[in-house]
Amino acid sequence: MNVEHKVGLSSTEIAGLWMTFINDSMAICISKHFLHHLTNEDVKTIVNKSLELSEKHVKEIRNIFEKEGFPIPKGFSDEDVDLNAPPLFFDLFPLSYVYGMSRIGLVNYGVLTSNVARKDIRIFFTDCLQSTLELYNDSVNLFLSIGIYDRPPMIPYPDHIEFVRKKEAFLSKWLEQKRPLNVLELSEMFFNIERNYFGLVLLNGFIQVTKDKEIQKYLMDGKELAQKQIRFLNDTLIKEDLMGSIMVNSEVSTSTVSPFSDRLILNLVTLLQTQGVHFIGHALSVSSRIDLVNEYLKIIVEILQYGKEGTEILIDRGWLEEPPHAPNRKELAKI
Repeated sequence: MNVEHKVGLSSTEIAGLWMTFINDSMAICISKHFLHHLTNEDVKTIVNKSLELSEKHVKEIRNIFEKEGFPIPKGFSDEDVDLNAPPLFFDLFPLSYVYGMSRIGLVNYGVLTSNVARKDIRIFFTDCLQSTLELYNDSVNLFLSIGIYDRPPMIPYPDHIEFVRKKEAFLSKWLEQKRPLNVLELSEMFFNIERNYFGLVLLNGFIQVTKDKEIQKYLMDGKELAQKQIRFLNDTLIKEDLMGSIMVNSEVSTSTVSPFSDRLILNLVTLLQTQGVHFIGHALSVSSRIDLVNEYLKIIVEILQYGKEGTEILIDRGWLEEPPHAPNRKELAKI
């Protein structure tokens, strides 16, 4: 006879559910703004599907936490979005947004699914992963159908396999002629350029509507950091005669009325900064040319410093919702 033992949520499961609740409650606000103004029916269908998935996730996590007697996070709500504000972006950006955020979701849900054990939580994150993959495929298919999906650089197919014979040639020391970029390095460079262009569009919009000078300066610093990464990656590709155009499939409107609270904007930028560390870290892990390795190491430090500054602003404003944490045993024991 199979006996299921009732176990509580592990710290990993709590972390995954808590983070997903916060992020999806934010996504609901953003999707509502997009849908309020969208006129392109194809894009509208995809954004609406994204909204329904986020609402489903939030509802299911709320039910899990309530059954466990666990506090429901505050997250974000209708008070963080102004549907009366004019559209901040034109019709194609919501599609770029769904595409970009679903790529992030695939990475996060893949990790979470492999890290949780309780059956109902595994089922939940497996469903999140599958539905996000479907959403990603929908967005790519629409990009392809309207002819604006920008592909990574193409290379001639090799006619044979090779093994590295000289480590010095493969690692490309500073004073030696650098070997050509391999496909692992090329892929990471392309998608980090794309990710930073996506961030630039968001930052341009937010800078335009944010009235708080401290937050506006922080966003402008983020824009400069994104541009710096793009310049390095683009220049490296251009020197290799490999650069194709990266299309920014969106435009920022002329609105100066913010559709989102400063709290949501700052938390979203912090989320994207966190993902930036992850993606640059992955690029670092597959790169062996020393010029790339050195630059990625510097970029990671700069992103971390930028994130620290954003976190400090959130804390100063009382806008940073603290993740659940372990008890302080020393404090409990009055040590």
